[in-house]
Amino acid sequence: MARISAPIAAAGIIGGYATARFTKKRPLGGVVLGAAGVVAARQWREAAGAKTAAALSAAYVAGFAGSHPLAKKVGAWPAVFGVAGGVGLASWALADRRG
Repeated sequence: MARISAPIAAAGIIGGYATARFTKKRPLGGVVLGAAGVVAARQWREAAGAKTAAALSAAYVAGFAGSHPLAKKVGAWPAVFGVAGGVGLASWALADRRG
């Protein structure tokens, strides 16, 4: 079965932000972000091992956190899409293309 953690991770960041923004319930956005992160982390561990999964999980969380100050410079949606793209690319490079 092909690994699809890159789109899951990217969708988690985008979907988490969209959910928080459109429902005006930040915790609900966090649930979406967290659920996608858990699914992606499981696939990262299966595809590339625990160390890579930990590094990609850290990148996922850092991307989420880093999108906030970046949004002040480039806008919310560009920041979210940029971070999602970066996390998705890292996920593909380190885990998905192996599977």
